[in-house]
Amino acid sequence: MVLKANRGLNRRLKQVSILRVLHFESQFGVSADPGIADAERPGKPRFFDRRPSSPPEFHPRMKAERWLRIIPVALIMYTISYIDRTNVSLALDPNISSMMKDLLMDDRLKGEAAGIFFFGYVMLQIPGGYLAGRWSARKLVAILLVLWGVCAVGCGLATTFRGFEVMRFLLGVAESGVFPATLVLLANWFPRHERARANAYWNLCQPLAVAVSAPLTGWMIGAWGWQKMIIIEGALPFLWLPIWLYFISDHPRQARWISAEERDYLESTLGREAADLEPVKKAPLMAAFLQPTVAVMLGIYFLHNCAAYGCMTFLTEGLRGTGAAPSGLRYGVLFAIPYVVTAILMVLNSYLSDRAHERRGHAAAAYAISGVCLIASVLLKPVNFWLSYALLCFAIPGPFAAMAPFWAIPAETLPKSVLGAVMGLVNAIGNLGGFLGPFIVGALKKKTAGVTIPFSLLGAGMIIAAALCLLLPASAARKPRA
Repeated sequence: MVLKANRGLNRRLKQVSILRVLHFESQFGVSADPGIADAERPGKPRFFDRRPSSPPEFHPRMKAERWLRIIPVALIMYTISYIDRTNVSLALDPNISSMMKDLLMDDRLKGEAAGIFFFGYVMLQIPGGYLAGRWSARKLVAILLVLWGVCAVGCGLATTFRGFEVMRFLLGVAESGVFPATLVLLANWFPRHERARANAYWNLCQPLAVAVSAPLTGWMIGAWGWQKMIIIEGALPFLWLPIWLYFISDHPRQARWISAEERDYLESTLGREAADLEPVKKAPLMAAFLQPTVAVMLGIYFLHNCAAYGCMTFLTEGLRGTGAAPSGLRYGVLFAIPYVVTAILMVLNSYLSDRAHERRGHAAAAYAISGVCLIASVLLKPVNFWLSYALLCFAIPGPFAAMAPFWAIPAETLPKSVLGAVMGLVNAIGNLGGFLGPFIVGALKKKTAGVTIPFSLLGAGMIIAAALCLLLPASAARKPRA
């Protein structure tokens, strides 16, 4: 009897001891007794346990290092690229700049001058994606930084319409390989469950370029003229080149600034995800181009760019009617506000997309809201300018907010061997909308003396793009971590 009582007492004491240890760990996140087995401490890893798990759990600082090194450098690089595309939107407004008068342009030629960039922009999309995947995204972007800096400065030195048009075309060629190369770079660094956020943070360059540079560009036009403004902003790639080369590596295995554990985790995870998408028998590249998914993406991205650049080029037309005297700085501020909203909605939509691990629905919603708000904005402008402007602030973000989930789809549904080339093709053909959008808006504005009809057509295109998104394949379900 005494022996049984002692055994029962020992069991109770052991249970109380374990409960106290678990309570201590739950309060402070550390193990009070390193000798207690993991089975006795469910759900609480040892704080000092350095044994690798599968996959390893990393300290937040280690995770953040990739985001703080790769994303900001790529973001600022592409922000500089985007400034070269958007500064002409303000320079081509006759109320604040003499550019149209100096180069003898009307509204049709204005749309042509802004859009010719995108004819050059198709040239290196497929080769750029291919070279980035098979050679080096880092080295390719470094070469293109130099080339587009030369062409951007050349735009500011032009004294005739044809000279400016030629330099804009060459600028498009020089920048055309940057987009697919950067997508390949991000795919080399961020696994599937992080990719929409990585794409979104990088693509913040587009609204940030406008939000930050538009007021400054407007002020510079008023102070120094359009030519000096373009030359100064065109020289920025030369300043960023050494920073790009210092901070960027093509793959985790080439980076010395991450731990061996994190490097192994990234390489194994990315390799496994790529292997899941790679067919047993590799198909020719042309077979990948002819997939229905690629055709749908081409249509979506073409309409996307028609709206994004058609609105951007003629956005100042929608800013008239405040009752105040026009000035470069005032137009720059009003021009920038919709793109501040854009940056916020891009991050929000990418976060929701990653949390739900769903892409096409989030892209479709962004396009649909954009189309409805754009049509309502131009129809209500004669009634109330500020209501129209508020709707415009929710119309402009749509194409940009859709980009992160949209570009996550090919990375999650196509084999890595064709990913760069397919994304280059979609970006190349889709960006022809960047020419057609401004050209059509300019031609229709010249005939109708307003932007109501052309902006309504762009809004309808966004609604069609939303419908096409629903035809895209669903992303693969996220696999639970071991």
